[in-house]
Amino acid sequence: MHQKPDADAMGSALALFHFLVQFGHTVTIISPTNWADWLNWLPGATNVIDYERNREKATNALKDIEWLFCLDFNTLERTKNLAPIFAGLSCTKILIDHHQQPDTASFDYGISDTKKSSTCEMIYDLIIASSYQEKINKEVSECIYAGVIADTGSFRFSSTHASVHRLVADLKDRGLEHIAVHEALYDNFLENRLRFIGNVLLNRLEVYYEYNTAIITIPKSDLLKYYIKTGDTEGLVNYPLSIKGIKLAALVIDRDEERKWSFRSKSGFDCNTFARKYFEGGGHFNAAGGRDAASLNETVKKFIIAMKENEALLS
Repeated sequence: MHQKPDADAMGSALALFHFLVQFGHTVTIISPTNWADWLNWLPGATNVIDYERNREKATNALKDIEWLFCLDFNTLERTKNLAPIFAGLSCTKILIDHHQQPDTASFDYGISDTKKSSTCEMIYDLIIASSYQEKINKEVSECIYAGVIADTGSFRFSSTHASVHRLVADLKDRGLEHIAVHEALYDNFLENRLRFIGNVLLNRLEVYYEYNTAIITIPKSDLLKYYIKTGDTEGLVNYPLSIKGIKLAALVIDRDEERKWSFRSKSGFDCNTFARKYFEGGGHFNAAGGRDAASLNETVKKFIIAMKENEALLS
C-alpha cells in the first residue's frame, strides 16, 4: 500500500490478505510508513509490517516473494523509501489501483481504473471474477466496506456508481454489520481532535467567495498544541465544501520535511490537473493531493496565484 495509508489502502490490502490465506498462501502485508490509530480495528491490522519501524523484517519478507500486489498506488514513488527496493525486485508485480496517470512500465500485470470508486471495490471485483465469492467472509467484507465508504465520502462522491450500491447490498446479504464499521471509522477519535477541528474552522479557514474557493492553513504549532497524530486531519478538507457556492476546498499542513496539500472539488473543477500543475501531486478529478518544499507562507502565496489563474474554471 502507499505511504500513510488511508482506509482504502489498508482495507484493500487486508481484504486481499484474508482472501488469499484461505487458499493456503503465505501472505505478508507491508506499509511503507505508520498509519492512523483508528485503522487498527480492521481485521488483521496487527499483521501489517511498518517498514519504517521494522525495516529488517520487511526487507527479509521481500526476499523470496513470488507476487507483489501494489494496492492503491500506481507509481512506486508513493511507497516512499520502499520505492527503490520494489523497483529492484524480480518478482511479478501486480497493479490494482484507481488513480490517474499510472506508471505502467513498473508493473507486469494489473490495471489503474479511474472509473472505480476505490481500490477496495476493485478487490471485490477481483474476488467475484475469480468465482470464489464464497470466500467473502466477515473479515473480507468489513475491510472492503471500510475502504468503499471512505473513498466515496460515505457514498457522496461522483464515483459512487450503481455498482457500488450493488457491492454493498451483496456484502449486507453476506452478513455485513455496517453500523459497526461506520462507528469504528468515524466515532473513534480523542477529545483533542474535536477541539483541534474547532480551532481550525474558527482560526485557520479563509474563504474567497469571488473565486468560490476556501483554504485551510495549519501551522506546525497547531499540530503540537493539540497533540495531532497521523490520521487526525483526515476529512478536514471536506468541511469547506459544505459552504454554499464553494467549488474548490484546499488544505495545507506544515509538516517537518514539506508542506502537504489536499484538494477537494465539485461542479466540474479538476483537482487532479490542478495538483499536478502547481504542487507536484495528483489523484482523482474531485480529490487530489500535493506537496511543496517551500515554507507555509510561500506555498499559500503560490496557491492564491494558482487560484486566480483558474478563476474562469472556478466561476
